[in-house]
Amino acid sequence: MSRAAIIGGGVIGGGWAARFLLNGWDVAVFDPDPEAARKIGEVLDNARAALPALYARPLPPEGSLTFATSISEAVAGADWVQESVSERLELKHRVYDEITAALREGDFIASSTSGFKASDLASGGAPVVVVHPFNPVYLLPLAEISGDPTLCDKAAEVVTSIGMHPLVLRKEIDAFIGNRFQEAVWREALWMLKDGIATTAEIDDAIRMSFGLRWAQMGLFETYRIAGGEAGMQSYIAQFSPTLDWPWTKLTDVPELDAALVETISSQSDAQSGHLGIRELERLRDDNLVAILRGLRRTGSGAGGVLLRHEKLLDRGGEQDGLPITLRQSVPVTWTDYNGHMNEAAYLELGTWATDGLMKLVGADDAYVASGKSFFTVDTRIRYLSEVHRGDLLTVTTQVLEGAGKKMKLFHRVIKPDGTLAATLETLLVHTDLTTRRACPPEPQVAQALETLAAAHAGRPAEGAGGAVGQRN
Repeated sequence: MSRAAIIGGGVIGGGWAARFLLNGWDVAVFDPDPEAARKIGEVLDNARAALPALYARPLPPEGSLTFATSISEAVAGADWVQESVSERLELKHRVYDEITAALREGDFIASSTSGFKASDLASGGAPVVVVHPFNPVYLLPLAEISGDPTLCDKAAEVVTSIGMHPLVLRKEIDAFIGNRFQEAVWREALWMLKDGIATTAEIDDAIRMSFGLRWAQMGLFETYRIAGGEAGMQSYIAQFSPTLDWPWTKLTDVPELDAALVETISSQSDAQSGHLGIRELERLRDDNLVAILRGLRRTGSGAGGVLLRHEKLLDRGGEQDGLPITLRQSVPVTWTDYNGHMNEAAYLELGTWATDGLMKLVGADDAYVASGKSFFTVDTRIRYLSEVHRGDLLTVTTQVLEGAGKKMKLFHRVIKPDGTLAATLETLLVHTDLTTRRACPPEPQVAQALETLAAAHAGRPAEGAGGAVGQRN
């Protein structure tokens, strides 16, 4: 079992603790704040409901969380040390002295700094690498890495293993890449507030209703390439480069954050979202991010590609009660309705991915489909037996009722964490030639695998236990 030491348990440190814990690491936290355990516990509750919902395979069993009484106690035996203390260089250097005294030979310190260069952090002799995440750390995959190349390579391996995307900087630079973009937008927003051009709510709407959505899946340059039409990026630059000389922005100037501007920002922010507590806002943010990330996962674009690559490293699930586990899925908020439970359409989607899991098991995988053969669903029957809620980790087992000729008949059991049978789905599929769109026999290896499973599953009753619980939207 790998072990991480988190030094500083604030918003970022708590996020790191959740990211490591939910990926199976044991975590020791040091933070002198007497409220640290409560705060990290609340962050972890949010993470448990959000991160597993991104994957169609289960995350590893959660690691253990302990709170150390000293830096040396937290660091002792750690495979990874993440420093997330306040952005004061002298404080970080004092902390590094304590960490280094307990650090194993050859290990290093990963810093969550928002802007200090690795050379500044390491100027006191400590082996420090910048590993800068974005909040919430347990959901957003980017980690900007900078410092000694050998240590950067080691850091990149670790953050990749916990489902993040390492971006190793080519050159040292203050505030790195992501924060420089955020700083530019922040400065322009402050001028718009100071000059009375827009309110905090209007500025946020301008971002989230337009380019914010584009950037989530294509970033800046791919977005502008499309804007250039068939001629591509050169056409875009030719059309819009003259605007760089126009006085559109005030990025080189910084408005004074005097009392009047601070009051304007605070009062408008209170009017915009002051009716929600911080935990409510965090849950809303997480639910929105889960929905966006799951959408990107479908196409493999942007952060969705990071999720798919990480998912391939996760355990498929094995067997349960003598049947193959074809899906383990934490229920995302996008599968729930106004009654607070999983809605009817989501059961059908769950059954679809379980069927895909069985198809892969018998050899009808992505390569098989690419070769021009697949199974088409012709009939599905669902029984709803017990309520399912957001965050429930569902296990689906699949029984092959029939696997002869062109037909494949499956019986999925949807099982809740306590062993309760939540639903059953009976699905009939027909093997199809994708070029003619007509039914045809499967390839011999797929047919044999189906027949073998059908024989092994024969004699089991294909029925649910307990009475049905009506579930409506």
